[in-house]
Amino acid sequence: MNGPLSVVTIVAALVLAVWYLLRSALNRAPSRFDLLAAAVFSALVAVLVVIAVAGLFGDSRPTDTATFGGYLVTTIAFVPVGAYLARMEPTRWGSLILGIACLVVPVLVLRLQQIASVTGA
Repeated sequence: MNGPLSVVTIVAALVLAVWYLLRSALNRAPSRFDLLAAAVFSALVAVLVVIAVAGLFGDSRPTDTATFGGYLVTTIAFVPVGAYLARMEPTRWGSLILGIACLVVPVLVLRLQQIASVTGA
């Protein structure tokens, strides 16, 4: 869970958040490119979550597996739901929704890292 993929995910989320928040400040609705970028970012998050789930079957499982699972579900669902809501709101607020969604993902990834570091082994 702690590795280069987590760092890439966090950096990509922050870069996208700045982009979406800037577009919102400029009164721009999410474009097709913005929604495509959210989809690509969602795929990156999905890879991270799949690797985390695979780690659950190893020797070092987190002590609080239910909380870890809840964070995994939230992490994988957050950006697609944000993109869906942004598509429903074709104004500057759609860009703001995407920006906030991308700001939340690094927090979720860091929390997953914290929970994964407390193992029951």
